[in-house]
Amino acid sequence: MPSDRPDASPGDRAFALLQLGLPTRWLSQLVFRVTQVRHPGFKNWLIRLFLRGYTIDLGEAERERIEDYASFNDFFTRALKPGARPMPDDAQTFVSPVDGTISQFGTIDEDRLIQAKGRDYRIGELLAEHPAAADFIGGEFCTIYLAPYNYHRIHMPLDGRVIDWTYVPGRLFSVNMATARAMPRLFARNERLNARFETPAGPFVLSMIGALFVGSLETVWSGRVTPPHLRRGGDCYTPMRPVALARGDEMGRFNMGSTVILLAPKGAVDWSTSLAPGQPVRLGQALGRWNPKHS
Repeated sequence: MPSDRPDASPGDRAFALLQLGLPTRWLSQLVFRVTQVRHPGFKNWLIRLFLRGYTIDLGEAERERIEDYASFNDFFTRALKPGARPMPDDAQTFVSPVDGTISQFGTIDEDRLIQAKGRDYRIGELLAEHPAAADFIGGEFCTIYLAPYNYHRIHMPLDGRVIDWTYVPGRLFSVNMATARAMPRLFARNERLNARFETPAGPFVLSMIGALFVGSLETVWSGRVTPPHLRRGGDCYTPMRPVALARGDEMGRFNMGSTVILLAPKGAVDWSTSLAPGQPVRLGQALGRWNPKHS
């Protein structure tokens, strides 16, 4: 792991310090309510305002007209047209579960993951001290940041069956690159949902990290998890009936930008040699190869 000083600018540190004093839960709850408003004039104005600030290709969405969305949130979590993100033919390809930008990836140094240059945090912190955290010591990880302009549904990077999931309450700091550089243990401090899956080639975890203005976290098996943004929790849940999802199937979604973190056991993923921090990726793009020797 990097031992040099964090690569945070004075502006990064000032932004992180500002967030410590913000009522982040209240602000995120407010954003959630605003994005649910169904008044046609208001929601169309809000969508148009958003489109002025960000370049978004509505041609790949199932509904191309903003008038066809019931609310801003309906637009923000829009579905893509079938075939817009094809999966690779090779069933062992470990794919990106989202559109976003690679923040960090690689091998976990014992039990510590890289957050940013000079900053790291423990697997146990991220997984709320779940006993299964031990499965990923010395393993593999990949952190992908979703900007507001990205597609915000989350899909499976490979075939899997839900073993259990945990909602972990926490803060709602921004997860952009500036905050990641300046805020110690950011992903272990923020609200998150950790989903653990069983596959023919070993377990993996997909962690959905909440953030400032992220109004809701959802999964396909439990529905909306937040709001409300709780201060207590950490209970581990097992699905009442089996939940098996194929690679490319939707498993959850965010409202507004956030981050996903993928965890795999030691040697389970051979990362693509073309990956690099700061690289944009799209749903279905190969991140590496899921190693069948762990079956």
